[in-house]
Amino acid sequence: MTAPLVFLPGWCVGRGPELAAVDALKGTILDLPGYRDAPLIADFDAAADDLAARLQPRTYLVGWSLGAQMALAIAARAPEKVSKLVLIAGTVSFVQRDGWPHAMPPEMLAEFAANVATDIEAILPRFVGGFNRGDARAKEVTRILLDLADPLPPAATLATGLGWLRDVDLRPLAPLVEAPTLLVHGANDPLMPLAAAEALAALIPGARLAIFADCAHAPFISRPEEFLERVQAFLNE
Repeated sequence: MTAPLVFLPGWCVGRGPELAAVDALKGTILDLPGYRDAPLIADFDAAADDLAARLQPRTYLVGWSLGAQMALAIAARAPEKVSKLVLIAGTVSFVQRDGWPHAMPPEMLAEFAANVATDIEAILPRFVGGFNRGDARAKEVTRILLDLADPLPPAATLATGLGWLRDVDLRPLAPLVEAPTLLVHGANDPLMPLAAAEALAALIPGARLAIFADCAHAPFISRPEEFLERVQAFLNE
């Protein structure tokens, strides 16, 4: 593996949960807009273009959850920047839409967003615990994720990310991805159902889907050795 390897984290918890996997794969992390020192960019497409501009050509790009949506958009919009793509717990749409039932109802996300705006510190443990439901190591994975999570970003950053999850539909972009693509997905992911990953794999030309049994939304925490082995093998091809 000679190309630069860059990870894009998920919503809210930041880069901390991914650091061990990033270090093991000798990669780096690129923070989403609004996290740490990265300026907030409200428009999703503009954010994708800003992140793409900071990538070297032919990068190996890995994204988790919201980061996977961003990585998918970058690969489609700037194909010269991405030579391999790994989508962890990825989907084209976080909420249900016409022709896309593989997601939560928009009303459920709206209720969650309202609760986040009221008291994110109270909501965060329930959110992390919720997306680990169905994982064979659910309690342990939840504890690890909460321990490793970055300090909470500003409220505007959280609201912007939730707005993206509400509005973004990447179905038109997915077929434009040229890079070899690996989807890594927990079979029991309650946030991004397995059916969403299967449908996404069918949209991306030549994409492969690695399903982790008894795993939910964070396979790199729940099954770290298997995760690293599978991703490393793909990157080394």
